[in-house]
Amino acid sequence: MNSMVKFTLFAILSFFFLISHAQVLQGKVVKIADGDSFTLLTDGKMQVRVRMHGIDAPEKGQAYSQVSKQYLSNLIFNQKVTVEVNSRDKYRRVVGMVFVGDKNINETMLSEGLAWHFIRYDKNKTWSSLQEQAKRAKKGLWKDANPIAPWDYRKSKKS
Repeated sequence: MNSMVKFTLFAILSFFFLISHAQVLQGKVVKIADGDSFTLLTDGKMQVRVRMHGIDAPEKGQAYSQVSKQYLSNLIFNQKVTVEVNSRDKYRRVVGMVFVGDKNINETMLSEGLAWHFIRYDKNKTWSSLQEQAKRAKKGLWKDANPIAPWDYRKSKKS
């Protein structure tokens, strides 16, 4: 094995070790995938796919998916963010709480009615309350008479 291949392999393994043991990642957001996931370029120049913990934004093709994606982009694209890592998902994305300064972006998406509280993975009563407040105020996706939760939408697409 040549030295470049060894170095690359070492860098990749080191990165995954750090991710699995890191409590916090910091970097610049370089891509928005949808209203609850994005790509972070770390200070060490590694790209990390991030899924926001405890929320689920509308899927592509659903009402408010573009609005949710654009709102998240306005909040974090090209910004320095901090991600408090909770876990990794089945797609090998980092799952975590996202902050710009002291502002909790996960909570902002909920309070603006641009994501559902994903209670399957998060039992935070405050977040349930944020969703209920957005719902009562008919903010974002709650303007629709019968919004479909993303997990139900995904399930219907599989059928």
